[in-house]
Amino acid sequence: MSLDPSYLEYPRRRRGMDHDLYPWSNLFDRPAVSWPGGKGVAVCVVVSLEWFPLTPADKPFRAPGHMQTPFPDYRHYTSRDYGTRVGFYRLLDAFAAVGAKVSVAVNAAIAQRYPAVISEIIAAGHEIIAHSTDMNGTIAAGLEEEAERALIGTALDVLEQATGTRPAGWLSIARSQSWNTPRLLAEAGVRYMCDWVNDDLPYAMRTPAGDIMNLPLSHELSDRQIVNVLQQSADSYVRQIQDAYAWLDQEARTYGRRLLPLQVTPYILGLPYRIDAFDGLLRWLKDQDNAWFATGSEVVGATPR
Repeated sequence: MSLDPSYLEYPRRRRGMDHDLYPWSNLFDRPAVSWPGGKGVAVCVVVSLEWFPLTPADKPFRAPGHMQTPFPDYRHYTSRDYGTRVGFYRLLDAFAAVGAKVSVAVNAAIAQRYPAVISEIIAAGHEIIAHSTDMNGTIAAGLEEEAERALIGTALDVLEQATGTRPAGWLSIARSQSWNTPRLLAEAGVRYMCDWVNDDLPYAMRTPAGDIMNLPLSHELSDRQIVNVLQQSADSYVRQIQDAYAWLDQEARTYGRRLLPLQVTPYILGLPYRIDAFDGLLRWLKDQDNAWFATGSEVVGATPR
């Protein structure tokens, strides 16, 4: 049986990318420059601070971590609530102990329901970025453009009202986007997003509404993936982060700066039997002479476009 020649026809087939959002480039051919202070590895921690409605929305998809058992699913709801009430404060203490400033990806509903938490984040000097409206505020190709524009605008407006500052960054739920998301984020004035995970350095995207930076937030190194999905221990999580740092540090000394992004979740790492391992990881990272703790905005601000 012969292959239909039209099967191989693809108008975007070319060297590099099949889109015009950014040009193709080889990570190992980029100029060998360092981060501020001559550091080689930027350690960018992003905390997911989420609110899950008791009734999940399944369109366009159900968010990871959402309610599972029949309504009302108090087992999952209260464990998520534990993260906001207890676990997050343990994370704040761990960051303070090493002087790390982080980015907190906040559902707008958190700002409305838990204003004291927002005050704690601001008082500690951390950055707040937008993480949709709540965990029903998912984005995918089936979402109408106006609905997506309204969702993005509402999340940004609510957080700006609560904090006095419009968020510069955005993290989509499950890092999921529609074809329109980069353009709509740029249109809304968002400076950077954390949804595409295809690099070890931030890079600029060009959209009809203007440029937006992408800060690759590794899914594979998230606590949700390692601890919840793969069912590995907190100690295994720590070892994998340390291995990642060691490799990136080695590359940074030869090829120039690298990015180690950590996505952490209060109801996962903030538990009393895991926080000690994470606290120890932060202290270990602080002791590395080539590490630079930085918020997403600081990393993006130090990245040439």
